[in-house]
Amino acid sequence: MRTHRLLICFWLISIIFCTSLFAQTEKENPERRKEYLRQLRLLLPPEQPDKGAVSVLDATWEDWLKRTGELPPDFETMPSIPFLPDPLILDEGGKNIPVKNMSQWHEKRLWMKREIKKWITGTFPPAPDNMEIKIIYEKQIGTITSRMVELRFGPGHKAKLTVELLIPSVKGKHPVFLTQWNHRGWAMIAVRRGYVGCVYAGADNKDDTESYADIWYPEYDFTRLMRRAWGAHRAVDYLYTLPFVDREKIGITGHSRNGKQSLMAAAFDERITAVVPSSGGTGSETPWRYTAEKYDNETILDITTSFPYWFHPRLRFFIGREHKLPVDQNHLMSLVAPRGLMLSSALTEVEGNPWGIEQIYNSMKPVYNFLEADNNLSVVFRYGEHGTTAKDIENYLDFFDYVFARNNIKPKNNTYYNYSFAKWKNLSGESINPLDYPSKGIDDLLVDSDGNKISSMLAFEQKKKEIIKNIKWILGDKPPGIFNLNKRQFPFRGREDYPAYFMYSRIKETEKMGVMNISPYNAFGDYLFGYLFYPKSENGQLKGKNLPAVVFLHEYAYHGGFARRIQSFFEGLTEQGYAVFAFDMIGCGTRVEEGTLFYERYPHWSKMGKMVADAGSAVDALTNMDFIDSSRIYTCGYSLGGTAGIFAAALDSRIKGTVSVCGFTPMRLCGQNKDMEGIKAYSHLHGLLPRLGFFTGNESR
Repeated sequence: MRTHRLLICFWLISIIFCTSLFAQTEKENPERRKEYLRQLRLLLPPEQPDKGAVSVLDATWEDWLKRTGELPPDFETMPSIPFLPDPLILDEGGKNIPVKNMSQWHEKRLWMKREIKKWITGTFPPAPDNMEIKIIYEKQIGTITSRMVELRFGPGHKAKLTVELLIPSVKGKHPVFLTQWNHRGWAMIAVRRGYVGCVYAGADNKDDTESYADIWYPEYDFTRLMRRAWGAHRAVDYLYTLPFVDREKIGITGHSRNGKQSLMAAAFDERITAVVPSSGGTGSETPWRYTAEKYDNETILDITTSFPYWFHPRLRFFIGREHKLPVDQNHLMSLVAPRGLMLSSALTEVEGNPWGIEQIYNSMKPVYNFLEADNNLSVVFRYGEHGTTAKDIENYLDFFDYVFARNNIKPKNNTYYNYSFAKWKNLSGESINPLDYPSKGIDDLLVDSDGNKISSMLAFEQKKKEIIKNIKWILGDKPPGIFNLNKRQFPFRGREDYPAYFMYSRIKETEKMGVMNISPYNAFGDYLFGYLFYPKSENGQLKGKNLPAVVFLHEYAYHGGFARRIQSFFEGLTEQGYAVFAFDMIGCGTRVEEGTLFYERYPHWSKMGKMVADAGSAVDALTNMDFIDSSRIYTCGYSLGGTAGIFAAALDSRIKGTVSVCGFTPMRLCGQNKDMEGIKAYSHLHGLLPRLGFFTGNESR
């Protein structure tokens, strides 16, 4: 499936255009819905029943569609919210009523619960009132008591949940560390910190909650992760019967899929007073809207087809229509507020998006501020990949202790993408009145400065100077610099970028494709690391002379830079005789921290300007290699890289051509389309082209 991701992007574009043909009315239109489903089916990989049943009665998503007769919603009648939705707005995309009092907040909470159940988790039963408690055994392990319990409840007491308690010997009431069966080692650390460790059987290696689907069907249709979360609620029922439990101090945490269910559990049970969804990724701390292909992480398509039982089948309708999803993960987190919430992930999660997580965190700050609980919200990133260490669990416990007023170790919110348009305006002191500029359309390209139609190359060359001047203004004031002119002969090899070697997947050398490290000492840009991939002969030497070269520019891959999922693409180019030059763009992969204080250092430049400059530096490096044909250098990029590649080609005549996949939308026109992020994505969201921010709402100017 993943080898066809670019093809999927093209299909998604076709969906947008095809469904727009049916936009005859704002009323519900069954034919539009059927057509969207037809188009969606073309994108989906073959059904894989072996990965798990979609519901109690349905082995596959197609089975579910056939049985229920469900269709996608009529997207034409739904609000378009390309940016993250605002939890403090009622009827967003409609009347847009600000939440200003607790009555409105409770109304919003009810709406969020209803919509999350409909699209994400499914519905679930109320708490049972017939719980039976059976102690299987109780034994001493040193000074700690291990108690194994079986809880029985539900219709005919058919449902059960196995729980292990690790109870400290110290008398009095204790806080609780609640987690899943496979995280018993985490609970062991918590016990040393004075917590009651509570481990429940809602995990892959022991799951008592799977039977809940049959027991409560068809009245409730909760999915596997929500069933496990509901199982955590039953563990809390039991904890509330124990005299040594401090009911006001129950924290839950879990990792990966267990992080997802921990967040769900805390969202729907206010007795859980703090939660740390550890590296939950998509469906947890990463918003659905920022799991699209261009972010190079786990998309709705990926997660709903690989794990069809985790979320409600309706979620699959929003593949390629993430901006239409009524709720996002900040709504689920808002159900936790004002209780403790720490977002925790690694900067280099393989399926992650640290930038997206920070967007969620930023959207949650006003919610916690409104509820006067600012100190109960935190975000923490660690280095490494998906796993955790004892250090991380100690940090989670520090957060629980802080929220429970057991210590004064305030969480460190180590953000890396703390840009805002308002902050940039303050740093730069710049101010533009868009009304000082004339309104223009796309046809402005065809007329000269006097309004006359361009009819000669001479006239176009004059127009081109004007365009380039405007492009340079958009990119900001590039500081003067210098580039290295060292000539390089084949073979040569620079040193490996240390962080990349240990923390990132990089494209591997093959029998037919060689790799050269282009390190700062090999003269690439402003002390940058790059990689050159080249066709290799049978004896390991360079195959061919005067090779054409492609500078590859990656997507919004904040977590990993250029190297993910493109091994076969690079192999294909080198097999056709191309050399391929690749590097991480600023703010991404190995260069995350380099981008954090960019505007403090260069307030009048732009991150996109830096990306374009670095692409030019890649051309500098290539032109100084004796085996590269400097007259045949091209740029190729997807999404963010496609945009940077167009800018670079426009300004650098040495670049002989560019391929931009999903990389550009006319800036003057995108403001007219409610389904697009528009230029505001460049100026406010990603902080790539701040000066465009003055023209949001006035794109034609």
